[in-house]
Amino acid sequence: MSTKSVSVLGSTGSIGAQTLQIAAEFPEQFKVVALSAGRNLDLLEQQVRRHRPQAVALAAAELLPSLRQRLSDLQPQPELLAGAEGVAAVAAWPTAQLVVTGIVGCAGLLPTMAAIEAGKDLALANKETLIAAGPVVLPALQRSGSRLLPADSEHSAIFQCLQGASQPQNAQLSTGAPTPGLRRILLTASGGAFRDWEAAALGKVTVADAVQHPNWSMGRKITVDSATLMNKGLEVIEAHYLFGMGFDDIEIVIHPQSIIHSLVELADSSVLAQLGWPDMRLPLLYALSWPERLPTPWRRLDLAAIGQLSFEGPDSKKYPCMDLA
Repeated sequence: MSTKSVSVLGSTGSIGAQTLQIAAEFPEQFKVVALSAGRNLDLLEQQVRRHRPQAVALAAAELLPSLRQRLSDLQPQPELLAGAEGVAAVAAWPTAQLVVTGIVGCAGLLPTMAAIEAGKDLALANKETLIAAGPVVLPALQRSGSRLLPADSEHSAIFQCLQGASQPQNAQLSTGAPTPGLRRILLTASGGAFRDWEAAALGKVTVADAVQHPNWSMGRKITVDSATLMNKGLEVIEAHYLFGMGFDDIEIVIHPQSIIHSLVELADSSVLAQLGWPDMRLPLLYALSWPERLPTPWRRLDLAAIGQLSFEGPDSKKYPCMDLA
């Protein structure tokens, strides 16, 4: 594949930092041309010096003078921007071909819309964009021709399974129409930090308990949302908009090993699954490189070492946030 120019929104967060690790590992495939961050100047400075982007935006505008001073020796100087307008400019940066949306929460909506309106393809790791504004985002995608590629593990798994089901690779996602041949989506959930707790004991949990995810290394907010299964309920909403399926045709299943990242049932009752170690780099790399796949030196899946895969239905008494979503 030819070199792809990438803009990363939320570069100092978990998704952004892993995206930049991938870009560093595959320098011939990906060039980082723009970054946006919140207020972590120490990490942002390291990222700018490593990747030398053309533009950098700080959401915390009051920190811009400090960032400018830190980067004063760089040649050439990146264009330094600030505030919501600066982040939107990075999202729509002219030389960027793909925008990775790693901003947490509804703060990612307006930059995502800016990228769509500029005709950029998006690697979507910000699920709140579709959950909060799916009926706005989908028509915008159709108008601009932008393609929305899921970058979180479950929706990437569904997307990959649909590629394997002979869906055309150039089909645009997120049109709101049902995906041809797709009967049911099965979203797997690890069960989160409270997986092995009894429901009656949940009144005793602490923040420290909630942020200890058994399988994944993620930011604090999403780790807490995973512990309550609120995150999985939100992923059901996201899958509805991404793949055009009715809510009754999207199910949640607890899969403690997090090896199967999600499954699809096709019209003929065949079920396809995508498997891999619980490593966020895999779905991120696929969103970055799609429609191609890049060979990696990463650890290969060893089913014999895993031994067994198990599944159970989610307990609505233990996870009331799931039904709330």
